[in-house]
Amino acid sequence: MSYVIFEVKSAETGKIQTMLQDDIVNRQSIVIRDANSLEMKGTGSYLKVEGSPEGLKRAEKLAKEFGMKKVPDKKAKKIDEKIREQEDSAATGMGLIFD
Repeated sequence: MSYVIFEVKSAETGKIQTMLQDDIVNRQSIVIRDANSLEMKGTGSYLKVEGSPEGLKRAEKLAKEFGMKKVPDKKAKKIDEKIREQEDSAATGMGLIFD
């Protein structure tokens, strides 16, 4: 599935919730991670929107209106890999609890 990642400055993280109130964007898969938790430079957060072409287009439009910057493809791929690693690690941990 396609995705897009936006960089959100610390002072503007409240805009994420406003963006997620949009009906089309809210139907997509949404992941928000602090830059530090992904071992990335900076103090902001990253907003990953994964879903339909219509949903991604709408997310890009709203992000632009709110002043969020789309992360370039190379950096976005690195961020996505780190997010997936965290999710896999969490899933493995949950599996150990229930074994």
